[in-house]
Amino acid sequence: ERAIDLGWFAIIAKPLLHAINLFNGYLHNYGLAIILITVILKILFFPLTNKSYKSMKEMQKLQPKMQELKEKFKDDKDGLNRSVMELYKTHKVNPLGGCLPMIVQIPVFFGLYKALMFSVELRHAPFYFWLQDLSAKDPYYITPIIMGATMFIQQKMTPTNMDPMQAKMMLALPVVFTAMFLNFPSGLVLYWLVNNILTIAQQMYINK
Repeated sequence: ERAIDLGWFAIIAKPLLHAINLFNGYLHNYGLAIILITVILKILFFPLTNKSYKSMKEMQKLQPKMQELKEKFKDDKDGLNRSVMELYKTHKVNPLGGCLPMIVQIPVFFGLYKALMFSVELRHAPFYFWLQDLSAKDPYYITPIIMGATMFIQQKMTPTNMDPMQAKMMLALPVVFTAMFLNFPSGLVLYWLVNNILTIAQQMYINK
């Protein structure tokens, strides 16, 4: 067990791997165990992500006023900064509110990534249908393609403060991630796919 290098996030990866093994003991399916741990993590982080999306939504609402200020103070950078901060203060919006909750989650996601990427337990562990080895890539590339599609939907639903050019560049990310995940272990792709679906459901709930 010590020969498996889980990197800097071993302190997080090991408990997550232990939890997956525990769930597998009851479910007798590592794929279902991965789905369950993904759902639990999503529930635990719901307050943070909820706050993050709401903050991004509020920032998006302020964009027309931001553009007015940019036009008004186009030759006065200091004046623009003061006006923008005053705008945030008036509307009680934290410009970092959308980022900080996501940063807190990054170590957990990397820990789970390491746990699934290098897990010996997933070797030859079947899920259902064509996924008969969660440590190997999807032989038909079905799950990575669906994952890319869900990532695209997720991006379209997420509020953004980027200009049109940056937004178009961000839309290329699902294609890049799909290409990356084509040869990743199907257990890892399953986690990312389920996480994306839950994020879409959460975004629909918040928007509603």
